[in-house]
Amino acid sequence: MISAELIRRYPFFACLTDDQILTLARIGEELTVEAGHYFFYERDRLKKLYILLKGNVDITIGIPDRDVKQDVRENILGNFVSHEVTVSFVSPGQIFAWSALIPPHVSTASARTTVQTSVVAFDCDELDEIFQHDREFGYLMLQKVAGVIRKRLRDMRIQSLAFSPTIA
Repeated sequence: MISAELIRRYPFFACLTDDQILTLARIGEELTVEAGHYFFYERDRLKKLYILLKGNVDITIGIPDRDVKQDVRENILGNFVSHEVTVSFVSPGQIFAWSALIPPHVSTASARTTVQTSVVAFDCDELDEIFQHDREFGYLMLQKVAGVIRKRLRDMRIQSLAFSPTIA
């Protein structure tokens, strides 16, 4: 359990009622991890949603290594020699691991700290059960998560354009 005041500080939760904030505080757990910690890896099944309190988190994906000859079938299955590329950054006050709320609850990227980092983790099995009983709460949270997804997709598009060869 964490303080409701901790949650109230962050704009992501601004649209929630006092009761909804208290519900989140009851299931929230504050964690501190060292630099280089992975919260999860691409294709992991996720069970927690996080809000970053302090530090930095890089959202990364593995891309095929162009210098290694690789089988197309293995690439499709995700079995390829790769290197990690940062596609987005999470700053204090932002959430990550939104896939934990959206079926099939599988991560589309990895999340790695770059410095000592503090987060609040929310158990999504508990959140799902709460949302089943308070659908308005679930709707509000998913609307906020959709905004995060939209921003991350925009960031990824901008990143991909930055690395695209120019068209002559």
